[in-house]
Amino acid sequence: MRGPVLCAAVLTGALVLTGCGSEDSGAGDAGKTAARISVSGAYMPQPVSDSMAAGFLTIANDGGAAAELTSVTSDAGEVTVHETVDGAMRQVDRLPVPAHGELVLQSGGNHLMFDKLKQRPKQGETVSVALHFTGSDPVTVAMPVKPATYRPSAGH
Repeated sequence: MRGPVLCAAVLTGALVLTGCGSEDSGAGDAGKTAARISVSGAYMPQPVSDSMAAGFLTIANDGGAAAELTSVTSDAGEVTVHETVDGAMRQVDRLPVPAHGELVLQSGGNHLMFDKLKQRPKQGETVSVALHFTGSDPVTVAMPVKPATYRPSAGH
């Protein structure tokens, strides 16, 4: 009789511990609905101005919950988020990153604006930025500085 009771106790303990697993364990809906952010195609065209520059990248959200890009910080200078609508650029507090979707920041569209640069970035250097989101942890990205005429072949 002692064997079946011990076996039941061990099995119950294993089932309880299974419920305490990570997001990938399937416990609850939290892991399935969280935003999962990744960034690709980041670059900064070499600035033509000593104090201003633009930044472009693609933010993908493979998670089941939407997120928002709320701010960007960088040691290079002040960074703001801009959207372009009907050819007019304006600073915004946030841009949506849909669940299972992406936010593309590209030349002529939504983008990052660097202002009050501490030094003018040169081709071949990188500029580090931290992207801050609702629904996700910040993501740090190294943006390579490309020629002013650079146009990516894909992703933008």
